[in-house]
Amino acid sequence: MSLNAHDIRRLLLHIFQTNERLEDRGEFRLSACIWGPPGIGKTELVETLGRERGWPVVHIAPAQFEEMGDLLGMPTVQDGRTVFQPPAWVPREEGPGILLLDDFNRADDRILRGLMPLWQRYELVSWRLPRRWHLVLTANPDDGDYSVTPLDDAMQNRMLHLHMQFDAEAWAEWATAQGLDARGIRFVLAFPGLATGRRTTPRSLVQFFQLVAAVPDWNRERRLVYQLALGCLDAETADRLVEFIRLGADRWPRPEAWFRESGNEIPLPPTDTTDAALRLDALNGWLHELFLWLRTHADQLDARACARLATLLTDARVPAGLRQAFALRLAQIDKPAIQQVLARPEVVPLLLGA
Repeated sequence: MSLNAHDIRRLLLHIFQTNERLEDRGEFRLSACIWGPPGIGKTELVETLGRERGWPVVHIAPAQFEEMGDLLGMPTVQDGRTVFQPPAWVPREEGPGILLLDDFNRADDRILRGLMPLWQRYELVSWRLPRRWHLVLTANPDDGDYSVTPLDDAMQNRMLHLHMQFDAEAWAEWATAQGLDARGIRFVLAFPGLATGRRTTPRSLVQFFQLVAAVPDWNRERRLVYQLALGCLDAETADRLVEFIRLGADRWPRPEAWFRESGNEIPLPPTDTTDAALRLDALNGWLHELFLWLRTHADQLDARACARLATLLTDARVPAGLRQAFALRLAQIDKPAIQQVLARPEVVPLLLGA
């Protein structure tokens, strides 16, 4: 089963709680591996989870290890016996904390075989993870697209496997919390399928949006934006972004601003564009952005804002299919203001498909 970022987060927290119970009973803790293509946000998810809980996150890349001494530490002689001094990155204080083995299957096979006791027993011959520490691994699929080391069954059955996929909605919530450019978030919501290309990934999109955040008018600086896009993203994504800008979709009002505006005008794309599908995708992205805003701000809607939302749901200029999909998403919001809008006589037929 492919999981989005919210699913992965929930499962990791459950695994961490289970680990604490297992440890209290003297049993081995569990390790979890998050699988997914590069740039999808696996590492960021783990690091964000650690920050939110105030836990230290020790991040290591086994691909950088050349020999077993990098794992076991340096040998020294004490009382006539050879002992190992653990590497500096090994946690020493009691947790909770997370040890993250990032892109672990890009390491050489010998390193992977040496690491097997760590993700099964939380220890190597020379050191063990302190109490309340959790082990999380990330990996790229072994499907021929990436330079990775195949894992045999003995390696794989020592850990839990969580397969992560890109989810535009979950990504948009994260990107909004990170303060990324709202125009870029709207673009991704409009064209989520572009976010998992060869060069276009959630990571490269973040890099690009950081580059253009200081450009106040994307349309006026369209050539600059396009050149920067080609430096970060697939050509298809860059071309679609230019069309998105030509539509003026990057200049449509943010949800909070739209509710404050006078009148009930909806930011519709020009009807003279030759790409009707592009118009619909851009408008759907704006509606999705509006839904995400309402999900966390519905309690702020007054009577005027509710009337404005009802007008949007019944505006014949917006294709009925988009309005119905938007209404069904709104039905997921269990807030009085939203439910009252959906219960209006002029809106109910839309929900019923009439």
